[in-house]
Amino acid sequence: MSHCATNWAILQRGLKPATKIVLWHLCDRHNPDFGCFPTQARLAADCEMSVSSLNDHLRALEEARLIHRVRCHDPQTHRRQATRYILGFENRFPDPSDDGDSGDSEPDDCEIGGDPCPDSGDGAISEKTPKPSPNLAGFHLRNSETNPVREPLREPVKEEEGARARDDRFEEFFGQLLDALGLDTDASLPGWWQGWPPREHIRRWITDLGLTEDRIIAVARDSRERHPAPPDGPRALDRAMERAARSAEATKPAEGDKRRRRSGKSSDAPRASMDEIAGFYAGLVNGDGYLPSNAISNTVRNAMLERGLVTAERLRARGVA
Repeated sequence: MSHCATNWAILQRGLKPATKIVLWHLCDRHNPDFGCFPTQARLAADCEMSVSSLNDHLRALEEARLIHRVRCHDPQTHRRQATRYILGFENRFPDPSDDGDSGDSEPDDCEIGGDPCPDSGDGAISEKTPKPSPNLAGFHLRNSETNPVREPLREPVKEEEGARARDDRFEEFFGQLLDALGLDTDASLPGWWQGWPPREHIRRWITDLGLTEDRIIAVARDSRERHPAPPDGPRALDRAMERAARSAEATKPAEGDKRRRRSGKSSDAPRASMDEIAGFYAGLVNGDGYLPSNAISNTVRNAMLERGLVTAERLRARGVA
């Protein structure tokens, strides 16, 4: 670490924040005696970015004439080694005006263990030139560390949209409930009305107690009119909601009552007179249709005989005692 180098990096202006972070970490890896030569993996880890993004920022620093890169490789295996970085404040930083060098010429390689080559340089390790090096072709490929291919959509879109619509509908209902309780939704809500716990508690009023959203809001508004301050969370409204659920159950007709109302006769319907009853059964006795022996009571039989609607012989013939 060189304090001179890091102080120099801090004084640089006009750089993007991420580019300046790269410059600072380069200076932090600078050694006054041996120079600066961190590996790209180390530098990317220091800067918390991908190698691809690191190369973009290194290229911007080189274009701003703040760093100069010297590519190094093993003369026997031709494998790339850690790049040598010459910082702008160092005396050996190349001057583009020297020997007419504009800084755009193709750099020469330097051997390991040798001194840095101020007159040579290296552009970005990746995407330096469209023509790959015949010896180092395998080391000039850029790994963007991203997958540009989108995976096929696996989520059930309709179900996801339906769930989102239900959540939006519940949030609208939740806001109406807060308004009914006199809570300012534009201001910061009390802690017991924030997050998912109060929402889950209110959902149980619907699922467990069977209350509708309109009924819940009406009970909340009535509770707010009787109390000067809003309740401390939804638990404070549990008793009121339970009473509302019980009153709603009491007003509902029982299932047996519904069946009796559908099938039973009205209590206000007029009753048939004995003359009408006797006439109806006399038609059955005098007819030829089937007549059960217990269909006619003694009272109806006597009424038919008194009115002369049937004869005793006809009653015996039809099996009526």
